Amino acid sequence: MFKGSIVALITPMDEKGKICRQSLKKLINYHIKHGTSAIVTVGTTGESATLNQEEHNDVVMLTVDLADGNIPIIAGTGANATSEGILLTKKFEKSGIIACLTVTPYYNRPTQKGLYQHFKAISESSHLPQILYNVPARTGCDLLPETIIKLAKLKNIIGIKDATGDLSRIHLIKQFVKNDFIIFSGDDETALDFMQLGGNGVISVTANIAAKEMQEICSLALKKDFHTARLINKRLMPIHKILFNEPNPIPVKWAAKKLGLIKTDTLRLPMTQISHDTKIILNQALKHAGLNT
Repeated sequence: MFKGSIVALITPMDEKGKICRQSLKKLINYHIKHGTSAIVTVGTTGESATLNQEEHNDVVMLTVDLADGNIPIIAGTGANATSEGILLTKKFEKSGIIACLTVTPYYNRPTQKGLYQHFKAISESSHLPQILYNVPARTGCDLLPETIIKLAKLKNIIGIKDATGDLSRIHLIKQFVKNDFIIFSGDDETALDFMQLGGNGVISVTANIAAKEMQEICSLALKKDFHTARLINKRLMPIHKILFNEPNPIPVKWAAKKLGLIKTDTLRLPMTQISHDTKIILNQALKHAGLNT
């Protein structure tokens, strides 16, 4: 469950911005059908920043309930305050999730010492496995390899999602951590290269709309068949790129609606609807990948 293609799931909403249970069930079934390894619920792509705490809890629990044990669920539990991260993590201890994905604190820009103490405190507060999440483009905070290596020695910290796109970090981390420490890419565009360098898989935005293809790419990569994996990835490359043409999850929600996976592409302010120009390019990318049929 901690390898291959894991989807960073969008949070479907109705026209009024309320969580859409019907679309969420459809998305979960889509990923079960196409062999996605696990679901991350309420991460960056799940609009964690615009859900209040009650909604955050409700979406996680609803995802677990609708999955009904047919696919593992990982909950996003990151916060900029350590105390809030601990409370959120402890809420899910008996929920049925298999792990937490914990993003670096945002806005307050802690030092590497502060980051270490932050994640250490969260890991010591709960028995749940913790996957660190580094995405400095969104948080303004970079969890450096030397800090990751120190954190990897703590009991409940089992892996890292690295969304920097910096492939040089894999070797820096892998040579100093145990073999069972999991290293995920958080960048679809470089994920295959990441796996060829020793990564275990990807926590993917693209998988929201190309679950089968992302599963195939990762499965082939884990079998060291990088030639065939690259043939599939080449078709998806325009999608990997255009999904970040505007802030995630603006483009992927529009694409999911266009492909009939969700009812609406409703977003919470300050996220706004996709631009006309991005729609055109994304529609072309869907056709190139053979998804827009």
